[in-house]
Amino acid sequence: MAAHLKKRVYEEFSKVVQIPHEEAPAKKLRLSKLSKSAALHIDLCKATNSTDALQYLLQFARKPVEAESVEGVIRILLEHYYKETDNSVRLKIASLLGLLSKTSSFSPDCIVDDAINTLSNENSHQVLAQLLDTLLVIGAQLPESPAVRLRLVEVAYKHLSDTYFGVRNKCLQLLGCLGLVDTPLGKDGEGPGSSQGGVRDVQSIISNYFADQDPRVRTAALKAMLQLHERGMKIHQIIYEQACRLLSDDYEQVRSAAVQMVWVLSQLYPESIVPIPSSNEEIRLVDDAFGKISHMVSDGSWMVRVQATKTLGSMLQVSPHFLEQTLDKKLMSDLRRKRTAHERAKELFASGEFSSGRKWADDAPKEKLDTNTVNLIASGACGGFVHGLEDEMFEVRIAAVEALCQLARSSPSFAEKCLDFLVDMFNDEIEEVRLESIHVLREISTHITLREDQLDTVLAVLEDSSRDIREALHELLCYTNVSTKECIQLALLELLKNLNKYPTDRNSVWKCLKFLGSRHPTLVLPLVPELLSTHPYFDTPEPDMDDPAYIAVLVLVFNAAKSCPTMPALFSDHTFRHYAYLRDSLSHLVPPLRLPGRKQVYSLDSVDSSSGSGSVESAQLFLQQSLNRVGTIQNLESPGAQDLLNFTIRDLQRLGELQTELAGAADFCATYLRCQLLLMKALQEKLWNMAVPLCLKQNVTATAAAQQILEETYKLEFLYSGLESRQVATIHHVRLQAKALQLILTARTRQGLDLLISSCEKFLQEVESFQRLFLSELPHLQDSFVDKLLDLMPRLSSCKPAELVKILQTTLRQSGLLQLKLPEQIHRATATIIEPTGESDNPLRFTTGLVVALDIDATLEHVQDPQNTIKVQILYPDGQSHVIHPKPGDFRKPGPHRHRLITQVYLSHTAWTEPSQVEVRLLLAYSSSSSAPPSTNRLGWSDSIDSLPPAEAAVEGTIPFSKPVKVFIMPKPARR
Repeated sequence: MAAHLKKRVYEEFSKVVQIPHEEAPAKKLRLSKLSKSAALHIDLCKATNSTDALQYLLQFARKPVEAESVEGVIRILLEHYYKETDNSVRLKIASLLGLLSKTSSFSPDCIVDDAINTLSNENSHQVLAQLLDTLLVIGAQLPESPAVRLRLVEVAYKHLSDTYFGVRNKCLQLLGCLGLVDTPLGKDGEGPGSSQGGVRDVQSIISNYFADQDPRVRTAALKAMLQLHERGMKIHQIIYEQACRLLSDDYEQVRSAAVQMVWVLSQLYPESIVPIPSSNEEIRLVDDAFGKISHMVSDGSWMVRVQATKTLGSMLQVSPHFLEQTLDKKLMSDLRRKRTAHERAKELFASGEFSSGRKWADDAPKEKLDTNTVNLIASGACGGFVHGLEDEMFEVRIAAVEALCQLARSSPSFAEKCLDFLVDMFNDEIEEVRLESIHVLREISTHITLREDQLDTVLAVLEDSSRDIREALHELLCYTNVSTKECIQLALLELLKNLNKYPTDRNSVWKCLKFLGSRHPTLVLPLVPELLSTHPYFDTPEPDMDDPAYIAVLVLVFNAAKSCPTMPALFSDHTFRHYAYLRDSLSHLVPPLRLPGRKQVYSLDSVDSSSGSGSVESAQLFLQQSLNRVGTIQNLESPGAQDLLNFTIRDLQRLGELQTELAGAADFCATYLRCQLLLMKALQEKLWNMAVPLCLKQNVTATAAAQQILEETYKLEFLYSGLESRQVATIHHVRLQAKALQLILTARTRQGLDLLISSCEKFLQEVESFQRLFLSELPHLQDSFVDKLLDLMPRLSSCKPAELVKILQTTLRQSGLLQLKLPEQIHRATATIIEPTGESDNPLRFTTGLVVALDIDATLEHVQDPQNTIKVQILYPDGQSHVIHPKPGDFRKPGPHRHRLITQVYLSHTAWTEPSQVEVRLLLAYSSSSSAPPSTNRLGWSDSIDSLPPAEAAVEGTIPFSKPVKVFIMPKPARR
């Protein structure tokens, strides 16, 4: 017993103190890595021959070099350069010097002296040319160092006398990129300018090489002169004569550069007077240049012909008679130097011949005409555009058509004269040429009126099998003026033939006739009885309203009646009924008319008054007032705030329906407020004050609301164009709130500690990503959810998941509505499927296992990069879904912010017992990722990706943005 008590005493009163063993701090090892210069030096020292050294240099060129290591690497390369005897290795080292000089954050001024010194002992011409190229790179990297640029120009001048063309080329290129006008150049070397005892400017030096024996040097001299012009230096007019001589050079590169030089001088000195060779006449420089470039349209090289033809289109200051001469191969009389009667009599007297007296000068020798001396324009330049339009190369013909368009737009008289030539191009054998000529005629349609014979040639193109050609011609007819009612009748007849042959052109033909009628009401008026088959005494049968041809005629007549008040008197009773039907079903094609004596009066004034500029301004004011009203939501209780949001969303949706100009902005605001409403409902008091098992239904509702908010934010970001950085930051802020709500709901459902920890880490990364991407917008997010999170970020990074969730829940419920600021223009991406219409009850039948082609024709509005984002979805009755990505060639761009999708999708399925419907819709694909700021998007040679923060995983998805169209199909079982 005593022993037991003694043991108890020791157990209760004894105390063991364990002194922790102090561990020595672990030594941190730092892995030392050789610098780039040391590694390169070791590699080059290991090389036993020039081949090994060249291999090491090629391997080194593939690796990035940091900015702080560039100078050391260059020193090692220069050291090896002086030791190396092989030309190929020295050439590669010279090339690497130029590449390293381009490294960002590195100033190459410290290596200028070394790079210049390498030139003095170099014997290889190829290496010398590469070293000059390196100097050009260094000079381009130092634009603020005039002393360095002057030294480089002097080096270039010194080596201009080299016998190798590559060295002279690089010297001229260096002068063109770095030379300064009127800069004195001393006679340091034996150059072409040192013989005249003075100093010369860069232009004089370069122009001396226009006559070099090597065509590549002549081309480089011309390009160097053009480079001076691009840098803002005014080229001297004395260069013009030399450039004109080079137009007849034997090499096409020289002639091509000479054409560009002549054009530049014609734009700099258009009104200067230049003499015509071998005559006393003088003409403007721009007219002389135009004639010489017109002569180049008949050049032997098709590339020169293309450039000359394109250049003609930009010479808008040419005299009209020179311009019109390009349309006639024969020399016009007003471009031939005329001799006075006194001059002719003086020449006759000097000839010493006598006449019989019966007729004045009957036996005098005829005047000898030398076309090369007495013409104001070279005979070869006559009919320059005719030669271009008849050229064998379709590239030249396209260039000629485009040049005619540019000149005709600035000269209505020239537009009338070139009309016949453009119409003839409608029969070209190349579809691209035909299409371009149609587009050109469309652009100059305001200056021209088509005759009946011209219209006949134009309408013949409607039989073309290409849909693009036909629709372009329909667009042309919309804006073309015709001269007689026979032209209207001919156009209508051909369009109806087109409608019968190609039923898919229905909407395009109707639109064409709408504009044709509205532009020519007086010409349509005498045709109305014939078009509507009316008779003054007898009743005629009522046409079928399902006939697209009859609807086309009515569209023409009704649009003409809008500007012709006497026309409705010629309508029969069924025509008025058909007007009422079409006014409701095709309101975009049939205008409102004032029909006296009818029960239903469509007033034009009432329609126009509602769409005036004042109503748009008032609607914009209403939109802004609605957003300001929502800003006071913080002062309301929860039920009142939700009611205010509901009413505002309803008003904005209605505003978008009434005002199409503000539809994008109104829908954008309504969607944003819908996200706020869902967030407000999910954060109600009763949901968060009850235990999880007691509010399972509300918990599911909140989870669905968070998911719906995420989907709506992706719509806000990718379905609308014209957003500024502030709106994108607001959208990402709402998305961050939805993800915080998801994290809180994940913690409440107790799905596992590991999942919660990973979710918390991911959320903190997204907060940091938000701060990095929208750093400039944070001042506009004061007292917002993300602003409070960033203040608590040090605490959030170190706390446990449960505490983080509590902080998030409190911060989320205390954060208010972030005010939305609208930019000037917001447009919503929309798509309308034209074909298939979904109205046919006849199913598409095909054999099981095979495919049937379904034509898709849709118009896209305000879609960015449709080739990569638009997809076609086919949804079958059994739930199967196919997504097809159209080819880039299936997209057309008829106008700004508008695209047209014309493609085919192939349907296939197993056998069905009866026909059923498939749904066709268009999807907008998106990919959301926290991309780096623009400054870090492009990595240079010295940049490293190690320092960049980890990017958020991309979220990819699709957004349906067109109404689905239902198509009947019937897969039949295969016959055995």
